[in-house]
Amino acid sequence: MDSHQENSSNLQHNYSEASLQDLVKRLSRIEGHIRGVKNMVETSRPCPDVLVQIAAVRGAVQQVGRIILHEYLRESVARTTQQGDIKTEIEALKTVLDRFLT
Repeated sequence: MDSHQENSSNLQHNYSEASLQDLVKRLSRIEGHIRGVKNMVETSRPCPDVLVQIAAVRGAVQQVGRIILHEYLRESVARTTQQGDIKTEIEALKTVLDRFLT
């Protein structure tokens, strides 16, 4: 585990109640979509139908990722403003973006 992973695992993000509810609702919807895709495969639904559903799941997961990334950016800017350690925050942000965008 690299030092950033060790550091980031010690940090906890406090979502607002509205943000937390939105994310949980979106993730629950994705979970239901995944079960639906699994059922489609088990019942031998046509591949194009399954692929459309997979594309919908992928889009929903990407949207959740964007929301969480925005939360992280807000938190990172606030932390940098308070602590003034911009170099560390930029490196952490690069790591997060590399993982998220690949």
